Amino acid sequence: MGQPEKTSAQVPRYHAFSDYLRRRYGKRIQKIPLDAGFGCPHRTGSDQRSGAGCSYCSNAAFSPHAGPKTAPTLEEQLKLGIRAGRKRYRADGFIAYFQAYTNTFAEAAVLRARYDAIRAFPEIVGLAVGTRPDCAPEEALELLESYSREYEVWIEYGLQSANNSTLERVRRGHTAEDFLEAARRTAKRRLNICAHVILGLPGEGPDEMMRTARFVAQLPIQGIKIHHCHVVRGTPLAEEWRQGNYRPLAYEEYLARVCEFLELIPWRITIQRLFGEAPEELLLAPKWDRRPSAIRRDIQDELVRRGSRQGSRGPAAPEGAAG
Repeated sequence: MGQPEKTSAQVPRYHAFSDYLRRRYGKRIQKIPLDAGFGCPHRTGSDQRSGAGCSYCSNAAFSPHAGPKTAPTLEEQLKLGIRAGRKRYRADGFIAYFQAYTNTFAEAAVLRARYDAIRAFPEIVGLAVGTRPDCAPEEALELLESYSREYEVWIEYGLQSANNSTLERVRRGHTAEDFLEAARRTAKRRLNICAHVILGLPGEGPDEMMRTARFVAQLPIQGIKIHHCHVVRGTPLAEEWRQGNYRPLAYEEYLARVCEFLELIPWRITIQRLFGEAPEELLLAPKWDRRPSAIRRDIQDELVRRGSRQGSRGPAAPEGAAG
């Protein structure tokens, strides 16, 4: 007897990255987050910037190995990640995700030496590199493209918002036009692009968030990660929050915004993340007290309730960056 048909409520309402990977490889593929010891130009000030960093940023809040002092070697991280992925997720293949800080922030020879750590592990089928749109020189893109002969290669650019006034307020250090230029240069190569966006940034309401959705929807990208804005300890945003100058999104608000966002994103774009996560000991707000699986289920249920799905309000018209 065959499998029972899924009901309309069970049919996925968004294009999950995990589904894309299973279709492509026919098995479970798991990402292994890595800290390769890179820095961030926006934090160090090495390119004549303030060096202050983004107002919301605490790398310890989203990277498992927050800093080279405590991180094991790349080889050890990969071994541990493969072992854990097999045990917990029954994964048979892996994507090495260079996550912490800016993973193109070095000379090409240094980048190659660190990326080459993946070659010792035949289980690895993909390479993903997180970076900034203003830190992607042609030499780095050329190097990353060279890996595409053997691996599926993703470059993950942090956009966060398409509104330049927001980017300035959170001290992001680049513009939406910088992202647009980086995406267009990257799209000319055999590289996949994943855009990172944050919903609920200071000063943004529904209109500004949906403007970001319309902006990314018309770009040559293949994936997107959606986060909600966290207030974490030790950041300038934490001080704004304490002073009552910033209010993060409540849970019901986020459900509405993320579903509205998804409705504007074409189905061809894979959804690699639907919300952010931060360690409990660092997180100040918002505290939703819900497990990740429950949040994903609630987003699916809300799309069902709306009678909508990813891309149901698209395609979005091309739109430039906001001033």
